[in-house]
Amino acid sequence: MLKGIDPLLSPELLQILAAMGHGDTLAIADANFPGTSTARRLVRLDGADAPRALAAVLSVLPLDSFVALPAAVMAVIGDPGSVPPVVEEFRQVVQRSGELVSAFEVLDRHAFYERAAAAFAIVMTGERRFYGNIILTKGVVPPPADPASAL
Repeated sequence: MLKGIDPLLSPELLQILAAMGHGDTLAIADANFPGTSTARRLVRLDGADAPRALAAVLSVLPLDSFVALPAAVMAVIGDPGSVPPVVEEFRQVVQRSGELVSAFEVLDRHAFYERAAAAFAIVMTGERRFYGNIILTKGVVPPPADPASAL
């Protein structure tokens, strides 16, 4: 155990998040997502729903402030303008995290799968609700204003 680190963040997931660079992407996926056949790197969090996994990840991962939409979700098939309840929960989690995200990019299913396949890693959750998938673009951690405070 570490102080100040969400216990949902396993050593494997922490290593992946730390290894990611600016502009790398991470997909957080629901239980139905084809993560095993798609992922370059796969971490399983079967006991967590997707909003809980998102909150844990955002406790340590900054979102990219150099792109307009650093988070992307999957469009509802046949009704791309609708917002599933799980996506509304994602919005609330992002807002509580303090990240300045005005909207999510909405991708059709196949575009979402392609982007997830190119992601640095995929985190598979136990989320059972449809469309419980989000892709995050990692930002940067700026240097401290006072270099002595970094110690």
